[in-house]
Amino acid sequence: MYMKKIFTKILYLASQLNHRGLAPEHHYYIRDNYLCRIVQIKYLFDDYLIKKKYKEISYHGEFQQELLFVLPFAYWHSLNGTLNSTISCTGTKDLYFFSSNHKEEFFERDWESNYSSFEVPNMTHCVTFDYSKWLPVPLKSYYKNDTFLYDKPPIIIANKYNMEWGGPPVNYFSVPVLERMINLLKTNYTIIYNRPSGKNIVSDNSEIMELNDYDYLRSEHPDVVLLEDMYLKHQGTVNSFNHFQLLLYANCDNFVSVHGGTAALASCFGGKNIIFSKKGIEHPMNEFATIFPKLSGATILHAKSEDDIFSYLHEYY
Repeated sequence: MYMKKIFTKILYLASQLNHRGLAPEHHYYIRDNYLCRIVQIKYLFDDYLIKKKYKEISYHGEFQQELLFVLPFAYWHSLNGTLNSTISCTGTKDLYFFSSNHKEEFFERDWESNYSSFEVPNMTHCVTFDYSKWLPVPLKSYYKNDTFLYDKPPIIIANKYNMEWGGPPVNYFSVPVLERMINLLKTNYTIIYNRPSGKNIVSDNSEIMELNDYDYLRSEHPDVVLLEDMYLKHQGTVNSFNHFQLLLYANCDNFVSVHGGTAALASCFGGKNIIFSKKGIEHPMNEFATIFPKLSGATILHAKSEDDIFSYLHEYY
């Protein structure tokens, strides 16, 4: 235990030396990411020489981290021939379509569990990432279909409205912002609106609050396709709400999303994704320019303000 404390202090110092412009608290994340990579040394023979199906990957932390770190790690093991099984939360089977032995054992997400394991090479926020055991999962090509097609190209507005960092919502599209976006886009695009309710996604300890957006859109913009309403019509033909999202997203090249798992999912399908993020550790770590684009080769446009959102919409859409 004493040697481990010394070792982690050395890694923290290495982070300070390598990334001197960051705030002190950010170096803890980088230190842990360094440790995750070092832990992988013990699997050198199993992964590159023996190459039997041995790896069990279990995760029930935050959805964003699952998409950024865990899913690409599992996919790498699948192609490497070393994936034995995967375990995650309810409704994740279709995310792990490549896993022949996937179990949905968890009914809630626990963000603190992110920091209890160092078995995934990238497990925390970081300035740099290790992509040696990381491959983008081809969700778009796998789920592209002839069912959900529209006369005008679709654009998905992916929103959320929940507690963040133990306080009120910070990163979300307000109803006035939605109104302005819809009026700008409706002529040239089929607008699909997605703000999942608590009944359709696994809780991650962040209370989902009421935005009154659905009633407003049904009343004032009946042409906007509400993904949750569509799901009610199609839930008998899909495996889960996540499966339905994958089918809709796979047929789309245009996204406007908000900080968190919402933005990460929209970044998995190529095309363009405007991410509205006013606050988050992703900013100093520059993750919207590093790992987010790697998820699918998508063009990621980081909007730090509402004005930025509309500047990008005018320029790219």
